[in-house]
Amino acid sequence: MKFRPLPIHGAYLIEMERRGDDRGFFARVFCKREFADTGLITDFVQTNNSLSGQEGTLRGLHYQLAPAAEVKVIRCIRGALHDVILDLRPDSPSYGRWFGADLDEQNGLMMYAPRGCAHAILTLRDGTEALYFVSAYYAPGEERGIRFDDPRFAIEWPTPPREVSEKDRRWPDFDPEFHGVDRLKGLL
Repeated sequence: MKFRPLPIHGAYLIEMERRGDDRGFFARVFCKREFADTGLITDFVQTNNSLSGQEGTLRGLHYQLAPAAEVKVIRCIRGALHDVILDLRPDSPSYGRWFGADLDEQNGLMMYAPRGCAHAILTLRDGTEALYFVSAYYAPGEERGIRFDDPRFAIEWPTPPREVSEKDRRWPDFDPEFHGVDRLKGLL
């Protein structure tokens, strides 16, 4: 596996090393030793799968406050998506910055989103399916979100989101108090 550091502190794009022949390929999606050697979390408590039927479907930007803050490792297993992480950790050198990358079934890239970063996917094709590992259980009382078009962050989406849940449309403009920024300190 190849781990490429991103401009978001503690975030990585992970490239699988495929071994292939005329039958197809084989690649490791997770290796505890290699993750640990890179200084990454290796204890995941859930693996989630999402399917979005329509191109332009947006899921996010979601995160959880400490003590339920979670690491996510995201991989597109069918179709294509634009994956975005937004650093909300006030003590991070990349606080308030975002990064996006295209993940698809051909490139096999994975995004490692550290604790304290909001995360979203925007589908680039119909029938896009994502698989992601999370390091903490879902805690509804600790869940927060950032609206995809919050002017403070001015995230540049590759195409305008067309399908957005009512819940994700209703998040207020960023407010450090409402969004629990104090509870994201010390997650570096």
